[in-house]
Amino acid sequence: QVQVVESGGGLVQAGGSLTLACAASGSIFSPNLMGWYRQAPGKQRELVADITSGGITNYADSVKGRFTISRDNAKNTVYLQMNSLKFEDTGVYYCNAERYGVIRFNVWGQGTQVTVSS
Repeated sequence: QVQVVESGGGLVQAGGSLTLACAASGSIFSPNLMGWYRQAPGKQRELVADITSGGITNYADSVKGRFTISRDNAKNTVYLQMNSLKFEDTGVYYCNAERYGVIRFNVWGQGTQVTVSS
């Protein structure tokens, strides 16, 4: 019913910038929490950043100060602005949308590849 679609991935040189977008659709109920995760080859998936419907943000230490997560509640869309990209930022970035309570869901996007060249 509910789905999320990521966009904005690509190839960028180290030190460059990239912005990802994730749009949630299929429900009139807004997600309580939307976030970005990433998975590098041979590594476990990790949380990059998330944001509540009220605008409370959480960042992984490795990206704090470089990445900014934002949200447009009217569009149920979350963005991840990535600056000063490093080679170790390379991976597949996944969007997650979650709602708690009686009407709950937890959905993942298919992922978008981010490759940072050194």
